[in-house]
Amino acid sequence: MTNPQVIAIDAMGGDHGPSVTIPGVARAARLLEGRNVRFLLCGDEARIAAQLGRSKRIADLCDIRHSDLVISSDDPPAQAMRRGKGSSMWNAVEAVKNGEAIAAVSSGNTGALMAISKLLLRMAADLDRPAIVASWPSMHGSTTVLDVGANVGCDAERLVDFAIMGEAFHRAVHAVPRPTVGLLNIGSEDQKGHEELREAHAILRDGGLPIDYRGFVEGTDISSGVVDVVITDGFTGNVALKTAEGTARFIGSEMRAAFTSGLMSKLGALIANQALKKLKHRLDPNTVNGGPLLGLNGVVVKSHGGANDEGFANAILVAADVAQSRFADEIHANMQQLMTVLAHPPAAGEVS
Repeated sequence: MTNPQVIAIDAMGGDHGPSVTIPGVARAARLLEGRNVRFLLCGDEARIAAQLGRSKRIADLCDIRHSDLVISSDDPPAQAMRRGKGSSMWNAVEAVKNGEAIAAVSSGNTGALMAISKLLLRMAADLDRPAIVASWPSMHGSTTVLDVGANVGCDAERLVDFAIMGEAFHRAVHAVPRPTVGLLNIGSEDQKGHEELREAHAILRDGGLPIDYRGFVEGTDISSGVVDVVITDGFTGNVALKTAEGTARFIGSEMRAAFTSGLMSKLGALIANQALKKLKHRLDPNTVNGGPLLGLNGVVVKSHGGANDEGFANAILVAADVAQSRFADEIHANMQQLMTVLAHPPAAGEVS
C-alpha cells in the first residue's frame, strides 16, 4: 500500500474550535474513505482528544500535534507573524512546508492565515500575494470566483494570473475538463471598464494562452453560470461575495416568514418540504465552503469561520482534491507561457 496522504488541520480555528473541526474531520474521513488519507490535528491535545472520543471511528486516522497557542480572530496579521510561531495555525501550515502534509485547512483569522502561509510556503512564480477563491452556487452547479478578498487592487498581469489559477482550480475541484473563463466588468463591450481590465482582456483574448476565454461578464452572470470561472480584483469580489451571502440569508428569512404566516402557508410548506430542503441546501454557504489560497508553493484552504461540521468537511474535501490533482503543474506551465505573452503583449485597444 502507498503511504497515506496527510491533511493538516488547524483544529482550534474558527468560531467553535474542536467542537466543529473534529466532527468535520470525521465527516470528511467518511467521504474520503478509500483514498488513504490521514489527518494531523494541530491544537490543544486535551480538547482535541475529548472530541475524538466522541468520534472513535476516526481516532486511528489522526495524529495530534499539541500547541498551547491559538491565533484569535481579531489578531492583526503582523502580530500573528511575530507571536504566532508554534500556534495551531502555524503548525498546520508548517506541516505542508516540511512535506509532512499535502495540504492545510483552517477556519481561523484570514489575514493571519495569509501572512503565515506566505511566510512559510512563499509565493509561486512571480506572484505577490495569494488569491482567495470561492465556489459560488449557480444554475449549472458552481462558479469559481477569484479574488474575493486578498488583493484590493490588481493590474492586468495579476488578473491574468488569476485566470490561469482559477481555471486550473475549477478543473481540479469541479471536474470540468475545459472550464470557461470570463472577466467581471460593468458591461460586455470591449470598450467598457478601466484600463487594467481592458489590458487583461486583450491578453486573455489574443495572447494564445490555453484557456477558453469568453470575454467580459457582468455580476448577474455569476449565478447564472454563463462561464465556469469569473475573474475580478479582491475588493470587487469580496463585495460581491458578501452581497450574495446576505441576499441568501434574506431569501431564507423571507421564506421562513412566508411559510409560517398561517395554516394554509404551513400546509403549503409541508407539501413542498423536499423542494424547500433542496433550496435551503443550495443557499447554505456550508455547501460550497472552502477557499484555497491560490498562488502559494503548497495547498492551504480557508474555511468560513462560522462553518458547521458539514462546511468544514467540505473545506477538507476541497483541500484533498486540489492537492491530489495536477493543479500546480498546470499553473506552472501556463505561467511560463504567460511570461512569453507579456514579453510581446497585445494592445488593450486591439480588436481581433
